[in-house]
Amino acid sequence: MSAAQTTDAPLLEIEDLSIGFDSDGGPIAITDHVNLVLRPGEILGLAGESGCGKTVTALSILRLLPSPGGRILGGRILFQGRDILSLPDAELRAVRGAAISMIFQEPSAALNPLLSIRTQLLEVFDYHPFDGDPEARIRELLARVGFPDPDRLLSSYPHQLSGGMLQRVMIAMALLLRPAIIIADEPTTALDVTVQAQIMDLLTELQRESGVSALLITHNLGLIAQYADRIAVMYAGRVVEESTVERFLENPLHPYSQGLLAALPDPGQEGRRLQPIAGQVPQPKNYESGCRFRARCAQAFEPCVGQPELASVAGDDGRRVACFLHAAAGARS
Repeated sequence: MSAAQTTDAPLLEIEDLSIGFDSDGGPIAITDHVNLVLRPGEILGLAGESGCGKTVTALSILRLLPSPGGRILGGRILFQGRDILSLPDAELRAVRGAAISMIFQEPSAALNPLLSIRTQLLEVFDYHPFDGDPEARIRELLARVGFPDPDRLLSSYPHQLSGGMLQRVMIAMALLLRPAIIIADEPTTALDVTVQAQIMDLLTELQRESGVSALLITHNLGLIAQYADRIAVMYAGRVVEESTVERFLENPLHPYSQGLLAALPDPGQEGRRLQPIAGQVPQPKNYESGCRFRARCAQAFEPCVGQPELASVAGDDGRRVACFLHAAAGARS
């Protein structure tokens, strides 16, 4: 878990963010009134099954939704108090890659196969002012991410590197301009377990050294448990629980959160059967009204036909959950 000191003042605030994609019948909402807060120096883990809306939420922060097709249906994204969604293009370019950088899910797809690593790293400085020597900065970071021979690496092309090496290049690229925020979208996808640990240890070590904030997007709760300070759980386009990682692991409140943890293997309980969550995440065009998890929830009851709001938990500062079970616990006990 991050050892960085955090403050209460938000660095990034996502307020009531709804994202949609065009269809013949009009826009289909992918996310619905998402609210997230990222504070200076912390790692926020954004968790949930594939298709829950994690990646499109991250892409919207830098206004990188596919176009035409993807669009913001409502809400605000405040970075240091300014709404990114209303920034002119010139000011947005100053934010992308400099103040907020992103490590994409597939480094082999994010890098240009026709350009050398040197060309692609130097290209960052073509679009942003930098007080210093770009070559020296590149070599410094390549050494920090574990490349003892930067000249050989810089003359290589993406297809000549392994998945772990490509991800290290992406980490170096993300840190070149000393950003305030790094968005890491499934940074260990398709890597073996040993390389996963190396990449995450490297990323969090650099995060602590630089004080950068990080949004870690993953379906792997083990990574969040080990490396994040707080967790937000998404389901079917909505945030259903937000908590410190420690409190979440001790006592998850939302039935979906409970299901995610119950489905994890526990080396300390030999012979324990995993408990999968029945059903699957619905497609956006098939989202139900009310609680979107109720069709898969063994604890669903009458109020769940309504939509639960993400609300603070009494007596548990900083924790929020969107579930009628919690709201009605006192009445049903």
